[in-house]
This record gives sequence, C-alpha cells and structure tokens, in this order.
Amino acid sequence: MATIFSAPAILSSATATATTTTTTTTKTPPKPILFPATKPPLTTLLTATLATTTLLTTSPSFADPAQKFNIYYGTAASAANYGGYGGNSDKRSSAEYVYDVPDGWKERLVSKVEKGTNGTDSEFYNPKKRTEKEYLTFLAGFRQLAPKDVVLNNLALSDVDLQDLIASADKVESLEKKDENGQLYYVYEVDGVSAHSLITVTCARNKLYAHFVNAPTPEWNRDQDTLRHLHESFKTVGSS
Repeated sequence: MATIFSAPAILSSATATATTTTTTTTKTPPKPILFPATKPPLTTLLTATLATTTLLTTSPSFADPAQKFNIYYGTAASAANYGGYGGNSDKRSSAEYVYDVPDGWKERLVSKVEKGTNGTDSEFYNPKKRTEKEYLTFLAGFRQLAPKDVVLNNLALSDVDLQDLIASADKVESLEKKDENGQLYYVYEVDGVSAHSLITVTCARNKLYAHFVNAPTPEWNRDQDTLRHLHESFKTVGSS
C-alpha cells in the first residue's frame, strides 16, 4: 500500500502509434502521512477523429485555488508483498505513480484479497459522499497499450459499474496523449445519465495502470473543477 505525502486479457501487444487520436461518441437522445437486459458493444460507442495533443509535465489545474491537495505516492505492490496500511518502507522513493487527493478526503484500506483479484492499489473518497472517489488499479505483464476502444471495453468487462455507465452514457470520449518522454496515455471521459467518470490508462514498468475519478451527477456538477484536477494529476514516476 502506498502512502500520501503535503484489468484478464486487457491488452494486446499492438504497438501504440505516435499519431494522437480523439474519439467522441454521442448517443442520439440520450492519515496516512500528509505532506505540505443486453448491453450494446462498447466499440459501437466510439468513432474516430484526429487531433494532436501533449501531456504536460505539469498539468493545468482546473480546481478552485482555495482547494488544498495532498500528493499520494503509490507503489503498486503485488498482493504477496502488500503490507497493509502504512508499512515500513520509504513509499515516496519507491513510488511508481502519483496523484493528488483533496484535503479532507479519506483513504479506504484495500484488502489483500481485493488487491489480488481486481488489482486495486489505492482509493480515496469524499466522506460527505462515498461514491465520489478516485482510485487506481494495476495489472502486471503488459508492455504496451492496445487500441483505445479495446482497452476501454476490457476495463469495463472487469468492472460492472463501468460497463453499466458506458452502456447508458450520453457521451463517451477518448483521447491519446504523450508526455515529454514519449509515454502514451489514454484518457477517457464517460458522461452517464446518473454518474460521470474520468479515466486515464498507461503502461510502464511492464504494468498497466488505470486511474479513475468517479462521481454521481449532482457531485460532478458541483465539484467538476476539482475532479478534473485529480484526473489531470495522475502520472507514473521513476523508471519505465
């Protein structure tokens, strides 16, 4: 388990292209330590258009300047090496990924069983509304990303809530980004009837990392800027 300081055959070995692609689909009518019924195929929801974009080292913040955040350092340890909450190692130096957490959000302790079955590595939630949350899952053994629609489809196969959200979505958007080191990230936004989800997926260290920011529609409408900030804050760190 990592510390704060203030997806199954998900992927093929298909080589990620340097061309950046934006995909948009629209359905008709539808303390830790702190430091300062039938579902339509998901692929039918996606159609391709082209765009060029770069994932900046420092992502722009959409949040209210008054909102404070803490940086979470995640180690993506295997279930066999998972030591529970806290731990004795230096989590910051061994971190494989980071993301921001709003001040006041709570960490949910992930069990060894959960880590071993669905790859959940970390999760934080708004104590005022537990379904407003961000979390990260990872799977070992993936060197590169498959096409965007394949990745999203397979993420949903292992997450019933995500599958239902996509199937009933008014709009599903997908985007490819590369950081300054050329690392490829897939970015998804799912605008559902009852909830909203922002997802970022990448491969590094022979692992797949998927970062999720989810909120029911009322909370999304209220906290959209903060939630987009959380979404933009995720990145892998250290050796690739």
